[in-house]
Amino acid sequence: MPAFITFGRILFAVLFIASGTMKFLNIGGTAEMVGGKVIFPELAAPYVTQLQGLTGMASNQMLAIAAASLELLGGILIALNFGARFFAMVMVLFVMAATFYFHDFWTQTGPESANNMIHALKNLSLIGGLFMIAGIGRGPTINHAYDEV
Repeated sequence: MPAFITFGRILFAVLFIASGTMKFLNIGGTAEMVGGKVIFPELAAPYVTQLQGLTGMASNQMLAIAAASLELLGGILIALNFGARFFAMVMVLFVMAATFYFHDFWTQTGPESANNMIHALKNLSLIGGLFMIAGIGRGPTINHAYDEV
């Protein structure tokens, strides 16, 4: 059974690894997409301005790099089972935020709403899988005390 868990965890992580890689390969397009969806609250404006000054990048480009890095790093570490519980919970938060900002079917109508509802439900399934990874952690241990011959 542990081999199935390991194989499943690796296959599950491929989605995040591929998505993070694609975001890095098209960082400009990712930044443009983020810029059209994510709006910072007024309370965060001074901090965002300070970060922009320190990095010399627009906030949407910083968010694109952060999202790509998080997906790629989180996917790799979950696949390698290194900090899997922690990174699974971090990815839960990431997927929740992505669903809220990018698959807001509740504000849309027609085919666009139906399409984004499917993406939101897919993300809900991903969250379920991430909770399973967080719950299993390094995987089950074999307890020979209950083995009967």
